[in-house]
Amino acid sequence: MSESKSTLIFANLNKDDAGHAAQIVQAELEQKGWHAEILAFRGSISEYPDFDRYSLIISLGGDGTLLYAARFAGPRGIPILPINLGTLGFIAANKMDTWAFTFEHWQNGDLEPSKRLMLQSCAYRGKNILHKGIALNDIVVSSESGARMIRMCLSINRECFGYYRADGLIVSTPTGSTAYNLAAGGPALHPEISALIINPICPFTLASRPLVIPASNYIDIEIDETKKAGALLIADGHIVANLEKGDIVQIREYERSAFLVVPSGNAFFSALRTKLGWSGDNDA
Repeated sequence: MSESKSTLIFANLNKDDAGHAAQIVQAELEQKGWHAEILAFRGSISEYPDFDRYSLIISLGGDGTLLYAARFAGPRGIPILPINLGTLGFIAANKMDTWAFTFEHWQNGDLEPSKRLMLQSCAYRGKNILHKGIALNDIVVSSESGARMIRMCLSINRECFGYYRADGLIVSTPTGSTAYNLAAGGPALHPEISALIINPICPFTLASRPLVIPASNYIDIEIDETKKAGALLIADGHIVANLEKGDIVQIREYERSAFLVVPSGNAFFSALRTKLGWSGDNDA
């Protein structure tokens, strides 16, 4: 844990009671001797603070708020303590009535933050860079039209693996494996495994199945054909670039990791059981 005792509270005002919850968290932190500032926003931040001043970021909202906070915390190595105010909160494992317990354990050095792999994507049109950014959950190349497929060439370690005609391709981290990837029929990975999932979205052929590869592998996706549908590059659920035939998206493991202050032990398996209903059948 950093010697600095300053924290930034990301409060997503699109969540009910987020403003009030932020004030409660701020007051409790200050009672513990911490300096706490509130950054309230709707959708996105309009003015950026000096993130390097903080030794902890607390995200108040849901998984989406956590993913947004990770864009700023990840490159700086600042741990994030997520508090769930949403409906599911699979990654944001803390609640308003439990976060202080997790915080105390982390502050006392009894809890190591969970290290999470992140992705970096760079989209090229010829020699021009269309977009460069990072993501904690997933990078998706998707058809702009739900009624038309696109054709993509997937290369792994600079060797063509094959062509996909599908609604898109998901490249997911283990943290993101329980999100879009899981809904598209992909596997759930333990969040601390060093691997990536490549998962076609509604492929034309049933022979196209999800693929799990080492996180160190290089992934390139070239738009081969769009049939006037257009294509999109999506990072953690946000459209970041429009793509067309010939554009190439390079996806790599990001050089820095995100660090989440979440309950230790079997929290991942508990979430699978209680939030996704993977508890088996008592009559089996």
